[in-house]
Amino acid sequence: MGHHVIENFDTLATTPLRRDALLIAEAGYNAINVGSACIERLSIKNDILSIDGVPYSLAGRHLFFVGVGKCAFAASLAIEEICGDRLAGGIALDVSPLEEGQSLTTIQTFVGTHPLPSDANEHATKQILEFLSERTEDDLVLMLISGGGSTLLCLPPSPMTPADESVVWSELTAKGVRIQDMNTVRKHISRARGGALSAAAFPAEVVALVVSDVPGNDIEYISSGPTVRDTSTSGDAEAILKRYTISPSVYQCIETPKDEKFFKRVSTRLFLTNRDALTAMHQAAVSLGYTATIVDDMVTGDVREVGRALLENLHAMPSKTVLVSAGETTVTLGETHGKGGRNQEMALAALGDIRDDELILPFASDGHDNTNVAGAVSDATTREHAREHRLSIDEYLSKHCSYNFFAITKDALVTGYTGSNVSDLIIAMKK
Repeated sequence: MGHHVIENFDTLATTPLRRDALLIAEAGYNAINVGSACIERLSIKNDILSIDGVPYSLAGRHLFFVGVGKCAFAASLAIEEICGDRLAGGIALDVSPLEEGQSLTTIQTFVGTHPLPSDANEHATKQILEFLSERTEDDLVLMLISGGGSTLLCLPPSPMTPADESVVWSELTAKGVRIQDMNTVRKHISRARGGALSAAAFPAEVVALVVSDVPGNDIEYISSGPTVRDTSTSGDAEAILKRYTISPSVYQCIETPKDEKFFKRVSTRLFLTNRDALTAMHQAAVSLGYTATIVDDMVTGDVREVGRALLENLHAMPSKTVLVSAGETTVTLGETHGKGGRNQEMALAALGDIRDDELILPFASDGHDNTNVAGAVSDATTREHAREHRLSIDEYLSKHCSYNFFAITKDALVTGYTGSNVSDLIIAMKK
């Protein structure tokens, strides 16, 4: 058996339906592998850097790299391979360290925290801004921006601290705020978001490749848009904070760079999105003999309501059906809650009503569903495991303890660090 992205593939693949689901999931993971995409789509030949066929002259210029987010190190490894000694320098900030045996020679690396910001993130962010401020008009700066960048690019205005930002994030998350509102706030409580990286790099030319983890793929919100001109204001951020009754004592809103000159030599483009994963998953399902449909690439809303609607749709489908979708749901937590994530919660919520010939597999493209697992399989086998351990689905749901539930049943999906991040992905199947 070849290499599996899903580390516990063989343990989980106990039925034909499960095996097919895992193969479809792996097709999605492979399609959004950032390192592979860089190798395939970027090249340097005769003083020309080509990105998806678009040429950028390197004659008489220095090329630099900046990577931020959960894909930063995966991209850095590929960029050093592609560029070789044409790369004059670089800096990357990721949430996970390089794996054993991996190393970079030109690109300086920093490891930050996620999902909560920290002093380490603040320190690394200062290093990135200093690195960019040294660039000149003749330099070309290639950036790879990916999900997780909002948390990593933490540089709050005084007297606000990273700990204060953690309070803001935790309170907004607990209240189920949508990602667009969350990142509008985050753009205005850091001096490194909302176009700030482009402003720091001015007057250099900047080409930013964006790996989207935001439903709708609006580059202004992905990692809080560090390379694009922000259309929101500090007043918009303050209005959101007041709407969710966040105490003014823990935040300080500032305005983002608005001068057009900072963005005239900046090109920001989508590089990978959840559509790439969904297309590959659709093709894999068809190759396995299913009738497949891409339902939605902008799934949002309460995770239990989304799961319930998905299950009702699946009930009405004929045999040999696969439905794939993607997005970012929300979990509204009570005053007390356990350990889990959106995908595990959806899998657990579906478990009570899923039929014997059905399966739902929601999973995080970055491999971390707010825990060290990516998601979980919900099917009749999972339900049988729960019965064997005398677990109450309703009890674990009410306490938001989905991680604990699937840790006992051993139906969680384990991938480790994937080096990618394009939102959550959902597979719904009928055998």
